[in-house]
Amino acid sequence: MKIALDAMGGDFAPQAAVAGALLAAEQLAGRATIVLIGLEDAVRPLLQAAGAAGAALEFVPASQIIDMGEHPAKAFQQKPDSSIAVGYKMLLAGEVDAFCSAGNTGAMLVGAMFTVKAVPGVMRPAIANFLPKMGSNFGILLDVGANAECKPEMLEQFGELGSLYAQHVLGIANPQVGLMNLGEEEGKGTPITQAAHQLLKVNPHIKFVGNIEGRDLFNDKADVIVCDGFTGNVILKMAESIYDVMEEKSIHDPFFDKFNYEAVGGSPILGINDNAIIGHGRSTPRAIGNMLVQGYNMADSGIVDQIKATFKS
Repeated sequence: MKIALDAMGGDFAPQAAVAGALLAAEQLAGRATIVLIGLEDAVRPLLQAAGAAGAALEFVPASQIIDMGEHPAKAFQQKPDSSIAVGYKMLLAGEVDAFCSAGNTGAMLVGAMFTVKAVPGVMRPAIANFLPKMGSNFGILLDVGANAECKPEMLEQFGELGSLYAQHVLGIANPQVGLMNLGEEEGKGTPITQAAHQLLKVNPHIKFVGNIEGRDLFNDKADVIVCDGFTGNVILKMAESIYDVMEEKSIHDPFFDKFNYEAVGGSPILGINDNAIIGHGRSTPRAIGNMLVQGYNMADSGIVDQIKATFKS
């Protein structure tokens, strides 16, 4: 198995990317090879400096970089030899089993839609993120930014996508799906969430437990929480700020340590025809390493095949 990494993505690239790749390669020894994609003059010296460990990584040159502030669609089209574009070409060709990047989030989404494309039947792919749970390890929240506005049918599909990921990657046997809303009662919410509730309630592919309120994010009422990308992104950034405040006050707790984005490394794009993960822009080597391991776990689980089979039926 091969897991590709955009070596030019992130605030601390390529140094953090190479260091993270070395961490992942050590952890995945014998199970997967890490493939770095980026500017040869920037990445080669770092690999050479790492000695035998660096030589064990594969390298694919890309002559262009999509910067964080660039327009995603324009940059992806105008820079066909960017590290993100090359990564998606390799993914489409089957040369790698997953592609990870801490670079331009919009470009990663555009690349996914233009290159590997959405699974037939999926209206809009979603970005998923992980919720620390009091009684277990992690749940999943989606969407967290790909779709700011959603139709009820999209929210229903997010419930299916999240349930499949929770089952096949997180190992939750019978994941419970909740709809983020402003009250537990069935009639609460906007016309969109009310309509989504009715769709989720009768969906035979999921175990729907009804509306979930903000106070239920971290308990075990639901393993999968569904919302539009606007709401999900606000929740995600709020959760990150909790960890930052705890760090600033030198308060450490095993549960709140799981709020650190480094712990899981990145957010998978669910509903596309292959495995792609978006990392945090300020990803450290630890975050990069965990993102690559997550890419391996996604590929190893066969989650994309499970999604294809569900939406084919």
